Amino acid sequence: MVSPKAEIIASGTELLLGEVADVNTSFIASQLASLGIDLYHGNIVGDNFERFTQVLRQAWQRADIIITSGGLGPTQGDITREVIARFLGETLTIDPQLREELEGFFRRRGMEMPLNNLKQATIIPSATPLRNSFGTAPGWWVEKENHTIIVLPGPPRELQAMWHDAVLPRLRAMRCAVILSRTLKTWGLAEARVDELAAPFLKSANPTLALYARPDGIHMRITAKAATEAEARRMVQERERDIRTILGRYIWGADEDTLERTVQNLLQARNLTIATAEDFTAGLLVRSFAASHFFRGGLVVPAEDAPSRKTAAMMAEKAREEFRADIGLAICGNPASRGTENACIAISDGRRTMDSTTGYPGDRELIARRTLNHALVWLKEVLEQKNT
Repeated sequence: MVSPKAEIIASGTELLLGEVADVNTSFIASQLASLGIDLYHGNIVGDNFERFTQVLRQAWQRADIIITSGGLGPTQGDITREVIARFLGETLTIDPQLREELEGFFRRRGMEMPLNNLKQATIIPSATPLRNSFGTAPGWWVEKENHTIIVLPGPPRELQAMWHDAVLPRLRAMRCAVILSRTLKTWGLAEARVDELAAPFLKSANPTLALYARPDGIHMRITAKAATEAEARRMVQERERDIRTILGRYIWGADEDTLERTVQNLLQARNLTIATAEDFTAGLLVRSFAASHFFRGGLVVPAEDAPSRKTAAMMAEKAREEFRADIGLAICGNPASRGTENACIAISDGRRTMDSTTGYPGDRELIARRTLNHALVWLKEVLEQKNT
């Protein structure tokens, strides 16, 4: 099973200066993965003819599919067409159909088209134009010497529309493998410990396993490549079973799951209501439940200098009683303590009140987010123990 190799070239000096974030490369990369196309290199190059040509030459030597983004505007700094034409030894000419569409674009807006825009109507013999639904810059689909060059505009809205409308159908026809991924989300273990426990699977070439540290825990992404979707799914499922055998008690969700939604689903399944109280998290806890019909209300109070488990327990019970909820959840803390016992969490259900302490490093915002996630994971575990 041989998969085509792809390379991405994002052009624009503004990207190198950090004035604009390169969101296009991450979008294209995720799309290629779902098509079973291997992406081994990604580049950012400024608006310099020689450097752009050098990057294009390198990509030509090691990739079957080259995808460029940006540099299709009407200004002198927009050089993508010129670079590709010169590299391929072809001549740019104005396409009458593209010119008519460009003039119509400006005419419908009651504007006169600047002459500079004519360069957006140019094309080379080996290129097929790709229509732009939201702008004036058409893209190209170039086929030459067993290579494909896909030329896309820089604005993400334009690029993504062109991708879905014109590029994706063509790439699907070229696909010779299927890549599927699944992400398992863990809480309660350091990244190094997850790495140790998952070590038998981290060296596997297919399916692969990658670890990522996130505010809501350590994520584990399983990726399998196969000739068919059914085979790739089977490989992912088998590897997931292996991982759950070792790390199952620490896995709280997968893929698009969030802690907020996971806890909300448990509350709904058990027909329970909740109220909250918090101080230094400054409303994060309220926002976790505010859109849910089982949320009775929340208290946001000033932070104390010396939070205690007793204070957290009192806050949880007060919230539960004041809003007449089944469960009260409270967070109080002092982020200035920097990784010692900087927060206390309590859960009250009317029969008992449970409390604990946490200690996370980071700035105030990161500590607050991690403490919130800790509270939600703990609440999830308590809810799972309740009878449905």
